[in-house]
Amino acid sequence: MFSRPGMERMKSEGLQEIELFESSKEREAYENLADLYTVIVATEHLERAYARDAITQQEYTSECNKLISQFRLAEKAALGSSMTTETFMQLYQMDCPRARERLLIMGVPEQIKTSDDSGHHVAVTVAETVQHFITAMDAVKLEQRAVDELQPLLSDLMDALTQLPETPNDFEPNKKVQTWLQTLNSMRAVDQIDEDDARQLYHDLDSAYADFTRHLKRKK
Repeated sequence: MFSRPGMERMKSEGLQEIELFESSKEREAYENLADLYTVIVATEHLERAYARDAITQQEYTSECNKLISQFRLAEKAALGSSMTTETFMQLYQMDCPRARERLLIMGVPEQIKTSDDSGHHVAVTVAETVQHFITAMDAVKLEQRAVDELQPLLSDLMDALTQLPETPNDFEPNKKVQTWLQTLNSMRAVDQIDEDDARQLYHDLDSAYADFTRHLKRKK
């Protein structure tokens, strides 16, 4: 909105103020779109800063997790089922390739294995990973089907898996969880997976958990 002096000048010059919205509902819609735009741009800047070594791994991971969480909320509020984030970015000509990769494809911060491989740290990481596996499988079993319900659970699981020391780069559990994360990230927050996909997701999580436990036994 224009300041009072600005409005007076416009009136004296015969110009008319243009309202972007006609109701509080329209105003909220514009604000939601602005929030989504801001989160995407902020993610792009964060990724660029991390690539230049301008921030630490810890700072990056903390902020990236926060932005991914905010993105899910902003996407649902701004777009609903009306359009995809891809379409939104094209419509507003957003040149944010790093943000697109992080938010729409990966869904988790850039993963770097921790150098702390002490017995206590490993035990804690293993316990957290087991808990995330159980939580994700229980969610599917309890018929949670919405993307915004399942995606955070798989994101937490993926984050825990990548913290495990001495796992190969082609560790099968990581590949399976990452594939599902990419699938969910390509969907809208309000979308739901169908029963066939839910059955396949549970099967893949169960299989990944079995691979994970076999890996642990080999390490003993």
